Amino acid sequence: MPPWKEYTFFVYILASRSRQLYVGFTNGLHSRVQQHREHRPGTYTARYKIDRLVYYEVFQYVNTAIAREKELKDWNRSRKVALIECINPTWEDLSLRWDVATPEKQIPTG
Repeated sequence: MPPWKEYTFFVYILASRSRQLYVGFTNGLHSRVQQHREHRPGTYTARYKIDRLVYYEVFQYVNTAIAREKELKDWNRSRKVALIECINPTWEDLSLRWDVATPEKQIPTG
């Protein structure tokens, strides 16, 4: 067994029912989405009730994931919407399908 631990990183987009967007980065997507759902006072996601996972990408390397998060944050809204709708045209909450395909067990893309 190698002396290092292998990690998985995620860049994700959350949306509110009114489609306000939030782009984030984490190494534990399940727990991070749950934190957003707690609507902690004083946070952007709590203020706008942004707690529906509508898009995510999986990465093997932290630097790649951070770079992608920064890239997505720089995109304008219409480009983010197009990205979401490319894989999730109905804006379904993808976290509701975790019992079928757990993101933490997917093969990293980056």
